[in-house]
Amino acid sequence: QVQLVESGGGLVQAGGSLRLSCAASGRTLYAMGWFRRAPGKEREFVGTISRNGGSTQYADSVKGRFTISRDNPKNMMWLQMNSLKPEDTAVYYCAGDREYRGSDYSGSIMTDWGQGTQVTVSS
Repeated sequence: QVQLVESGGGLVQAGGSLRLSCAASGRTLYAMGWFRRAPGKEREFVGTISRNGGSTQYADSVKGRFTISRDNPKNMMWLQMNSLKPEDTAVYYCAGDREYRGSDYSGSIMTDWGQGTQVTVSS
């Protein structure tokens, strides 16, 4: 089994910044990513990062504001969120793919999910 644990969520004013962390254990995860679920909405794609960190993808709504990074020796991934907007309010989920699809692959196929951490952005 794979375990993914998010942390770092909280309340922040619009225009502020927040960094989420994801700690992974259990087995190797290749591509990883972040997804979010806003109140009353379905879970949506935020961004992904390849195993080697060299390739990333982001939703149009967060491009230029959010940055994903990872440190494989530490089994950690982060989501740096800047210029936060009220519409960013959601539960944010860390996810990973246990299947190897290439060292530069950063697609959105995910097999394992964390429990989520709440991010609330006030206006």
